[in-house]
Amino acid sequence: MKGEKRASTRERINSGLAKRYRRERRFRMFGLGAVLMSICFLGLLFGSIIGNGWSAFEQAEVKLPIHFDSAMFDVDNLAAADYGGLVKHSLQILFPEVKGRRDKRRLYKLVSSGAPFVLQDIVVHNTGLIGTTREIWLPADDEVDMLLKGHIRRDVPESERRLTNQQIGWIDYLVNWGRLEEKFNTTFFIAGDSREPELAGIHGAVAGSFFTLVVTLALSFPIGVATAVYLEEFAPRNRWTDSIEVNINNLAAVPSIVFGLLGLAVFLNLFNLPRSSSLVGGLVLTLMTLPTIIIASRASLKSVPPSIREAALGVGASRMQTILHHVLPLAMPGMMTGTIIGMAQALGETAPLLMIGMVAFIADVPHGFTDPATVLPVQIYLWADAPERAFVERTSAAIMVLLAFLIGMNAFAVFLRRKFERRW
Repeated sequence: MKGEKRASTRERINSGLAKRYRRERRFRMFGLGAVLMSICFLGLLFGSIIGNGWSAFEQAEVKLPIHFDSAMFDVDNLAAADYGGLVKHSLQILFPEVKGRRDKRRLYKLVSSGAPFVLQDIVVHNTGLIGTTREIWLPADDEVDMLLKGHIRRDVPESERRLTNQQIGWIDYLVNWGRLEEKFNTTFFIAGDSREPELAGIHGAVAGSFFTLVVTLALSFPIGVATAVYLEEFAPRNRWTDSIEVNINNLAAVPSIVFGLLGLAVFLNLFNLPRSSSLVGGLVLTLMTLPTIIIASRASLKSVPPSIREAALGVGASRMQTILHHVLPLAMPGMMTGTIIGMAQALGETAPLLMIGMVAFIADVPHGFTDPATVLPVQIYLWADAPERAFVERTSAAIMVLLAFLIGMNAFAVFLRRKFERRW
């Protein structure tokens, strides 16, 4: 009987272990499946963005024989010259058979409406061109660019596309004669926003993001670290400090648009700070980022062993000397990591900045903290709402740039943590 009981007990144990192992294998398989599914969805997202955005780094340009007639230029006022007339005259030279007014309008539409301004910048920076004839590359219209990239189909009826058969014939002529090519789109990186897709760039948005993040970092890091040090090292344990800690944790979960409403009410309506400026944007993002930095800094301070503090106090250091000379240097890597993650979160925010007017159309590149500005996420939002097909690829390209910044900042945070982190 005893042998049978042992056998039955062993069988029950083995059966239970087998079930447990099967459950563990199933759980492991479910976890692995979830990870693989997440990677697949992430790959689809990135693939869609890259597939739509990579072509934005090229822009169609047309080479025109521009005759810089000296009679048209006043050296003291170069902006008064008829640069649009120069572009039209060069097109008439290339296509002398085009006579009708309607046909001429269609011909002129092949070149970007911003080409005269590009030509003006060229003359301003090189006045030696006046009186000569040069071959100048100028931006083509966005519809021409879309045709060359295959986004406008040739096999559909003429009434279903924005380019006529006559215009497509002129485009093919320019391509065959080497006067129309896809070139690297430097305008995308050096220009501000524009209503014309071929002239739109991210320089203004990147500059606005830079100024905004500078204000955010300059305010949130010292305030956040000082608050964490006080709460963790000096504050007494009572209901008041417990209430502060609870509120800080709650603020970290508040929707970002609430901070935008707060900035609208306080910084704009109460203090009358300049609307749509990097200064106000940085102040709003500081309010949003502070809870994250405070929580990360407190966690870093808690990770420093009490023996460090006791040893410093034991050799005669004051409380402040212990914090400044021993605890803070050891906790600083974690604080910097939390700060960088908070800044990356602020870089990708849109909702709070919409509330303070940074959604406005800003064509000029900001040069200071009080200049009207927008940021990269808001620029993406504006382009995504534009009706032109060319803005679709520019939206995806701007998302690629933003993701590159975010991935770089998070990678830098991981690098700092691994390089300076100490395990106790």
